[in-house]
Amino acid sequence: MTKKELQPLTGVERRTTVGLAGVYGIRMLGLFMILPVFALYATTLEGVTPTLVGLAIGIYGLTQAVFQIPLGLLSDRIGRKPVILAGLAVFALGSVIAATATTIEGVVVGRAIQGSGAIAAATLALLADLTRETVRTRVMAIVGVTIGVSFSVAMVLGPLLNQWIGVPGIFWLTAVLAGVAGLIVWQGVPTPTRIKRHRDTGMVWSYLGDVLRDRQLLRLDLGIFTLHLLLASNWVVLPLQFQDHFSIPSVSHWKIYLPVMLLGFAAMVPFIIIAEARQKMKLVFVAAVAVLVIAELLLYGNNASFWALMFALWVFFTAFNLLEASLPSLVAKTSPPDAKGTAMGVYSTSQFMGIFVGGLAGGWLHEHHGLSAVYLFGAVVAAIWLLAAASMKNPGYLSSLVLDVGEMDEQAAQALATELGGVPGVAEAVVIADEGVAYLKVDREKAALDTLEQYSRPTTAM
Repeated sequence: MTKKELQPLTGVERRTTVGLAGVYGIRMLGLFMILPVFALYATTLEGVTPTLVGLAIGIYGLTQAVFQIPLGLLSDRIGRKPVILAGLAVFALGSVIAATATTIEGVVVGRAIQGSGAIAAATLALLADLTRETVRTRVMAIVGVTIGVSFSVAMVLGPLLNQWIGVPGIFWLTAVLAGVAGLIVWQGVPTPTRIKRHRDTGMVWSYLGDVLRDRQLLRLDLGIFTLHLLLASNWVVLPLQFQDHFSIPSVSHWKIYLPVMLLGFAAMVPFIIIAEARQKMKLVFVAAVAVLVIAELLLYGNNASFWALMFALWVFFTAFNLLEASLPSLVAKTSPPDAKGTAMGVYSTSQFMGIFVGGLAGGWLHEHHGLSAVYLFGAVVAAIWLLAAASMKNPGYLSSLVLDVGEMDEQAAQALATELGGVPGVAEAVVIADEGVAYLKVDREKAALDTLEQYSRPTTAM
């Protein structure tokens, strides 16, 4: 690995990365804090049914899935910041509606409006506008870590805040956090001088058909759909189970989630190392899906014993954390180098649809067939994923690399792509002439990175 590849972030890049990672984290924190407490709060609302509780949890995912790609494309036309600020305002409006609602239908409307402020694609595009190609993988990883940390913190913080300010207070806090995120975007994040399409982060419609026909990518889309379906459906009933079956008040639920999540993270780490360092990605991945099936069966069969349920929850979090960390990496390894953004767009849409279907199905099953049916449904869905995952190809151990090569004509771009493809360690090279960018898939153990970096135009400090 070269010194040039490890070049430090510039001042603008640090400011952008910290600011936009903060925006992601603040926004996701507000959303995730509802998950461990909403099912209990919903019982106090007028017109409540378990199905409507599940719909209130999941409807956010549906509107996110519908609006995230169109709003990302709109940001290409009118600018990133206007779309992000408007999205945060819509998100805050939905939070206020949910906070003031006295009926379950009102909360459903509020949650749907929250999801309509879908800013993920525009935020990633802004991050790409303000960072160099050579450091973009690093800054995207920082954003990914922030989302994971937000989920962990929210699972602990949600029950504590519920005791102090209640679920309406959490919705109000979420609206305030959206305002804080807006201030960060407005004042803390620079405005790009040039909006540019980034095929490693954004959707390209002409590639959509190819991505949807790729069976390996579809297996991964099914995976993230299933993983978040299980997350949403399980938390339609888990808080109720702890309170009603084991007489544990909601304020104490953080004492359950914190240790099992920490132990789950600890158990995950060795398998991540084995998957990457020893190139056993498929074996570890398929085994984790199998463990997820086991976790759902354990949740299904352990309604009477608290410690058995705790064990089942630890098994679930171990598999969940491992798969949540592995899936984006697999999408990046599997997708064509210039279609990574399109592949990730479909992947994210699948993730949000999983939240919607999981919430709705979990609520309906709880209402009509009882609490245990939710876990049995989860086991069946996870088993379907296991069959699909078992037939996946062993992923190549390749990394994405983006080079700023300068605009050129099509003939020169084709010649450069051929030349780059001949560099040792380069598995695939695509040069986009009018964008002046080369997208590569490389084996970092074999790639001549010094040679590749020589094709990049000199960059000045931002």
